Order: sequence, then structure tokens, then C-alpha cells
Amino acid sequence: MTADEAIGHAARLLAQAELELTNLPLIERLDQLACSWLAVANLLNERERV
Repeated sequence: MTADEAIGHAARLLAQAELELTNLPLIERLDQLACSWLAVANLLNERERV
């Protein structure tokens, strides 16, 4: 897994959230999952710097 792959997962989740118009719980869950992927990307970036 690379940081770019994790960012790609987050982007796909956010794109899916944008398509949801009325399902607020799903939108929130997709946003939470995207944030998790961005946190993974951040950790991977930090690990590469060490």
C-alpha cells in the first residue's frame, strides 16, 4: 500500500458521497472512511520520511 493508493481510496469514497443526495448517514460514513484513508496516507508518508 502506498500513500497515493490510500489517497485514491479516499477520493473514490468522497466521489461516492457526492452522489448520495438524501442518505445523510451514508454520506457521513463515507466521509469518515475517507478520513481514515487520508490518515493512513499521512502515516505512510511519515514512515517514508524516516
